[in-house]
Amino acid sequence: MMNENVKNLLKNSIWDLATCADGQPNVVPVAFKDVTDDGKLVVGDVFLDTTLKNIRANDGRIAISVYNAQTLEGYQIKGKAEYVTEGTVVDTFKAMVEKMFNGAATAKGALIITPEKVIVATPGADNKKEL
Repeated sequence: MMNENVKNLLKNSIWDLATCADGQPNVVPVAFKDVTDDGKLVVGDVFLDTTLKNIRANDGRIAISVYNAQTLEGYQIKGKAEYVTEGTVVDTFKAMVEKMFNGAATAKGALIITPEKVIVATPGADNKKEL
């Protein structure tokens, strides 16, 4: 499902997280993120208030868009998010955010996203193809 091209793009690009609840879509860019060895996507929660409300209201449903603006390679990942406030992943994001913002901000938790579908968003013959 998630090949090396997808993983590399996820590791090297900003992601857009999309959620929806009560008919109101929400999308936010995220920079504090990573791909785990087992293929889960993790996002540090610094300013994810509406995203978290939507995830709670929508049984964890989330979509991620990632792309390279120069090559136009892109993917949409649909999956289910779980929110955690403790553990190694949260500690890692806290240290990262606090260092970047010189202690003025921190990560409150993390989203752990289990991908269920990876869809090609690159223009061309494979557009909309599910990997």
